[in-house]
Amino acid sequence: MPDNWIHLCIDMQRMFAEQTAWHVPWMATVSPQIIELAGRYPERTIFTRFIPPPTADAMPGMWRNYYEKWPMMTGEQLLPELTDIVADLKAFAPPARFFNKRTYSPWVDGRLYETLTRDKVETVVITGGETDICVLAAALGAIDLGYRVILLKDAVCSSADETHDATLELLGGRFSVQVEITETDAFLSSL
Repeated sequence: MPDNWIHLCIDMQRMFAEQTAWHVPWMATVSPQIIELAGRYPERTIFTRFIPPPTADAMPGMWRNYYEKWPMMTGEQLLPELTDIVADLKAFAPPARFFNKRTYSPWVDGRLYETLTRDKVETVVITGGETDICVLAAALGAIDLGYRVILLKDAVCSSADETHDATLELLGGRFSVQVEITETDAFLSSL
């Protein structure tokens, strides 16, 4: 494993861990693996945070429709502290860093790419949730940007088992040249 890798932990936030409309029940199951990796390498960890807008009207296009469906998850109604990273991971920052985003993908506005380019990162190790939404968007964006992508299958989660499994199959099959799917222990042993 080369030295130029980063751990991109996707949206391990209280609003998904706690009882909200977007609760991901088995986030707790993958947390120990993420804690292990972030704990060993906090300086290589970036935690993304999905930050909802204040109101549905603050978002463009179909995002407006999306938040009209989920008004309880906008800034008007969601407690601000629920957008924070879960406490067990927050303890690693700093040196771990935070990256806020308004969309599924962390790559849309170019800020994350600029940061990783400046840091000469070539490999992105992905953990977090949800496998079939924000993790998928992060992986596809990283593929498009030419990164080697390592997805830790025991450290990603979803609220939908069927699409979680299908996403792992898609990434491991159709994108097998660009994406390596492994488990956390195997990755840590390779370092």
